[in-house]
Amino acid sequence: MKTYKRNSNKGLNGCPMSTLTPHLSTFKVRWGEPKKPIVAPFPSPGRDYGMGKHGLLELKQVTGDLSLPNSSPFARLLDSCLVSKSAPDTRRVHARIIKSQFSTEIFIQNRLIDVYGKCGCLDDARQLFEKMPEKNTFTWNSIITVLTKSGFLEEAEQVFGLMPVPDQCSWNSMVSGFAQHDRFKVSLEYFVKMHEEDFVFNEYSYGSALSACAGIRNVEMGIQIHANLVKSPSSLDVYMGSALVDMYSKCGHVASAQRVFDGMSDRNLVSWNTLISCYEQNGPATVALYVFRGMMDGGLEADEVTLASVVSACASLYAIKEGREIHTRIVKCDKLRDDIVICNALVDMYAKCSKINEARWIFDRMPIRNVVSETSMVSGYAKVVSVKAARLFFIGMMEKNVVSWNALIAGYAQNGDNEEALRLFRLLKRDSVWPTHFTFGNLLSACGNLADLKLGRQAHTHVLKHGFRFQSGPESDIFVGNSLIDMYMKCGSVEDGRQVFRNMAEKDSVSWNATIVGHAQNGHGTEALRMFREMLVSGEKPDHITMIGVLCACSHAGLVDEGRQYFLSISEEHGLETLKDHFTCMVDLLGRAGCLNEAKNLIESMPMQPDAVVWGSLLGACKVHGDIELGKFVAEKLLEIDPTNSGPYVLLSNMYAELGKWRDVTRIRKLMRQRGIIKQPGCSWIEIQSQVHVFMVKDKRHSRKKEIYLLLRTLAKLMKLSGYVPDTGDLEA
Repeated sequence: MKTYKRNSNKGLNGCPMSTLTPHLSTFKVRWGEPKKPIVAPFPSPGRDYGMGKHGLLELKQVTGDLSLPNSSPFARLLDSCLVSKSAPDTRRVHARIIKSQFSTEIFIQNRLIDVYGKCGCLDDARQLFEKMPEKNTFTWNSIITVLTKSGFLEEAEQVFGLMPVPDQCSWNSMVSGFAQHDRFKVSLEYFVKMHEEDFVFNEYSYGSALSACAGIRNVEMGIQIHANLVKSPSSLDVYMGSALVDMYSKCGHVASAQRVFDGMSDRNLVSWNTLISCYEQNGPATVALYVFRGMMDGGLEADEVTLASVVSACASLYAIKEGREIHTRIVKCDKLRDDIVICNALVDMYAKCSKINEARWIFDRMPIRNVVSETSMVSGYAKVVSVKAARLFFIGMMEKNVVSWNALIAGYAQNGDNEEALRLFRLLKRDSVWPTHFTFGNLLSACGNLADLKLGRQAHTHVLKHGFRFQSGPESDIFVGNSLIDMYMKCGSVEDGRQVFRNMAEKDSVSWNATIVGHAQNGHGTEALRMFREMLVSGEKPDHITMIGVLCACSHAGLVDEGRQYFLSISEEHGLETLKDHFTCMVDLLGRAGCLNEAKNLIESMPMQPDAVVWGSLLGACKVHGDIELGKFVAEKLLEIDPTNSGPYVLLSNMYAELGKWRDVTRIRKLMRQRGIIKQPGCSWIEIQSQVHVFMVKDKRHSRKKEIYLLLRTLAKLMKLSGYVPDTGDLEA
């Protein structure tokens, strides 16, 4: 944008103030013709536009008195038009003004521009502005306000550029106008220029600028504005405090939001609502409930914003007891009982807490429903009842949006029906619904669960076509990049996963974890540890998942000493709690290396009760290294924890078989039959021409079972002819 230089006796671009008026003829060319045809003709003195009986009487009284001392009666009439938002009445008053001695008075014409704008008559306001022979600062401010509120921001910029001497109100109109229409960066540019022109900020300047910072999550700029605000007379204004809390909240700086709130000398309902919403959206949600109780103790009455936020906090916490208490409070208030936002929040809360009947009860009694409440029901049915029930409800929805589609796709993916999740994505595309980052997160999760690299690469192509850059912001899409890394790692394509990681515009802890764990699980232990060291250098702090990946990497690479050091560093260097999963990884590492007694001692030293997973890891190591005595001890521990689990029986039986102790094998199998323990059959699958074929032991369900078993018999004969003899051992040994 141009920067206009002015001094005390110069106007636009250095022109003398006296020469500005002749140049206004160029205004129409620079500003542009009206974008829409004028709805009504410009008022003329002889035209009657119709008016209510009371207003008509007052208008006749005003215009009948030719000795009016000033235009105040017309101003009062225009105030009435503004209250009723009546464009015809405004035009009628305008017509009478034209016949009066005030037809060229700047004050009443400015008032007309303002009322026309607020009644939605932009073309009338524009024509009046252009026809005014004289204009003052209020005239320019009025038309700028009309244009910014109507969304004609480019025209507003042109008018502002032509304005001889903008004042504080002019600058505020530009800052607030762009902020209100989500043009946050431009709003902040005007705010900065306003400061450069030595204008004093007021609460309108600060409020709009803080709103713009919140809109683009620009906390650095927000902190600078906060520092400037502290020095101003507006620093103690309750609305400024609420705006600061909102800005810090939307930027994810919860502690700063709390500090501002604590420092406010005066608080109102907006202040409390903003802080409750801060904790509900950023967490921990439990604090949102504490803040709500503090607000109630302070004697403030909750409104629909308060209750919707608190109910949403209960939903994220699965706090059904507290949710029901708040629901009881809502039911007692006639004004809030049928509020659609609160009802939507209640449906969502009950659905997330697996109380689908209560959710349906509220849904059925809502006087007005929308796609939000219906989508909550889809998610609830998918979680609590079945994806089939969710699908039936989805089909019956009057209006569907991408959030509804996402809820159903997520339902199928989370219930393990990944193929149907992929099919739904194709239907979504066919219906010309624009997918979001959540859509692709679910899609990539389904591809990863299926370990289908071909489908995963197709999904990656869609991600690229939609322009995701994997960066933070108001709609952060970093997790789509994380889902891509996870998908490629699950499909065994480590190089593709690594490439996605390198190309991400921004990375978070999940990005690093997905890469480290993916390398470790695919046997690239050394590379995983190198990535971990790179993560530490970047300044990203490891968490529990990171350390699981690191220990897993040491296990696969056989790095016992390094594993011991990393295990100790969990609490000593990184300040994390050593969890059960970390012990399991360490036992696996020691077991693979043959350090069985050390692994046993580690399990017995655990600060928490060892579970079947950690003992099972040691039992597997006993089988690998043939330690039958320790294996028997571990198997007994496992049977104490879960006597119905077939795993310990099978592993112990196989250990005896490998040592040729067939009597013990027979004894273990007999014991399984006596206790009713059934080993789950093994499962294999193969993909042929994009179709996955699944097989189980003695499976005869496949459509081509005759060909399959014929081939197996042929292979068995060929193996026998080649001299292969099964090692059945000596049953009496």
